[in-house]
Amino acid sequence: MKDSMEDIILCHGGVGSKERPLDDMKGIAEKAYSKNPLDSVVNAVVIMEDDPRFNAGTGSVIRIDGSVQMDAAVSIPGKFGSVIGIENVKNPVLVARDVMEKTPHIILSGSGAVQFARKLGYGEYDPKTERTISQYSKMVEALKKETTDNRYKIFKELIRNGIIDEPHDTVGAVARIDGKFAAAVSTGGASPMMRGRVGDVPIPGAGIFCGEKGAVVATGIGEEIAKRVLCHRIYERINTDKLENILREEIEYFGENLAGVIAVSHDEHAFFSNGSMGTDMFKIKV
Repeated sequence: MKDSMEDIILCHGGVGSKERPLDDMKGIAEKAYSKNPLDSVVNAVVIMEDDPRFNAGTGSVIRIDGSVQMDAAVSIPGKFGSVIGIENVKNPVLVARDVMEKTPHIILSGSGAVQFARKLGYGEYDPKTERTISQYSKMVEALKKETTDNRYKIFKELIRNGIIDEPHDTVGAVARIDGKFAAAVSTGGASPMMRGRVGDVPIPGAGIFCGEKGAVVATGIGEEIAKRVLCHRIYERINTDKLENILREEIEYFGENLAGVIAVSHDEHAFFSNGSMGTDMFKIKV
């Protein structure tokens, strides 16, 4: 969609889930808006991390071993920060921002990410909820009924029966403010998943990319998005066609694998998915 001298923040609540609060997204974007693009996208993601209905921060899905490991990333042109498999913090996206702004690194993972967060004053926090604990218990009981060595073959059946969610949940935001760009993403991962599994979210160019031409954030099946390096592919195509056309063409590649994208450039914004995706924006004339 063409824009004319407007600040914009565009956010999504993930693709594929029928339970996602689609009607809340515009309010989230409006509440998150700031004259600083990085503040805006981080604000939006924090709001969604704190909402237990989303699979990020509070309400993150529980892994097969009973743990909760979360990923998050932030980016502005020329800078990037992410955390992989961080545990027992309330807002992983804030730690990812600190990685970008306060360290010489771009990624911290596992216990190193947790230790970094503790030294910065992030307290212990359990992101589990009654919903995720109940869902985990159902999954464990269903897995125990499998008698073959290949227990993973029943995951699709668990999804069809509504015992576990589809394995593609991310929350994210992109912003263009005063002509400057920023992007942020966060996820509780996919369900079901092994401890240590990493999807697209914390990998630059896969689930997030931000540069001088614009900002792109993805959601969907993380393995497929990462293999495609989806966000960087889209970013490289900015200004070669209408942004909406670019997103549609890139998402069509995924076929039955759910995927969605939100993006902003200097004069356009667009979003596209091959499944339901809670998405909305806040725009203001400048």
